[in-house]
Amino acid sequence: MNHGKKSVKLQRDSSHRRALLANLAISLIEHRRIRTTLAKAKALRPVAEKLLTLGKRGDLHARRLVVGKLMGDQTSAKTLFNEIAVASKDRNGGYTRITKLGQRRSDSAPMAFIEWVDAYVPKKVEPVAAAPDAEAAEPDGEAKAPKKKAAAKKADAEPQAEKKEKAPAKPKKAKE
Repeated sequence: MNHGKKSVKLQRDSSHRRALLANLAISLIEHRRIRTTLAKAKALRPVAEKLLTLGKRGDLHARRLVVGKLMGDQTSAKTLFNEIAVASKDRNGGYTRITKLGQRRSDSAPMAFIEWVDAYVPKKVEPVAAAPDAEAAEPDGEAKAPKKKAAAKKADAEPQAEKKEKAPAKPKKAKE
């Protein structure tokens, strides 16, 4: 009988499939959204949602279960518990979203995005205007000292470059 074995095989044996889904779950936790085939995304959805349910529980036993499912990856487990589970605390299920993308050009495999519904955060861009404020805050003598050291390093590097250039070139043999 085949009771309780409802996962898609993905043309892999059980240990390979378990490792594949763990790696996909780690990537989903780390990047918040991943692009994969539709079949893998549908197989990953129940795994990811069960991990997030454990993350919402938050106790020590849940942490150990998550680390075991993620093949010992402590940093991903910490991210799941501290960021993603906190963002999804009011949701009772349906933590992931699968968006179909169409077919891959090389082999026409159906592709999809899988992402967290609540925890998708785009990368922040730091403002560039912080550099001039740092020089204004320091006294003039301290702000100029690093520039002098950098100029001295460049001066030391120039004589070595000249020595390399002055090395005589070997004459090439003429072909007859």
